[in-house]
Amino acid sequence: MPHVLQPSEKERFKLTLNTDGRSHPMENALAVAALGCGLVAFVSTFWISAHPISAWFGTLGFGVGLYSQYVSVTTPQRSLNIIGIVGSFVGAALGIAHGGFLPH
Repeated sequence: MPHVLQPSEKERFKLTLNTDGRSHPMENALAVAALGCGLVAFVSTFWISAHPISAWFGTLGFGVGLYSQYVSVTTPQRSLNIIGIVGSFVGAALGIAHGGFLPH
């Protein structure tokens, strides 16, 4: 029973979005795009003068994230989508609150 307690050398950890064994390039790209937009929107809220970036990337990321969630196939894709959607929502909301879509 030692194989139960410790993984064998052949079973190495592998970071992948394709946990079902099939390739999903469009779904993976959408999930990564939603995460990227969410991160940009969220991080840019720390500078009030960057409110147009937050508002635009947040709105774009929210829409991409919702569509990506609709077409997602695997659980890791859905996890990235939710993180991206939440970051995009917070970024868009604070970007709009700090001044909206257009610079002052």
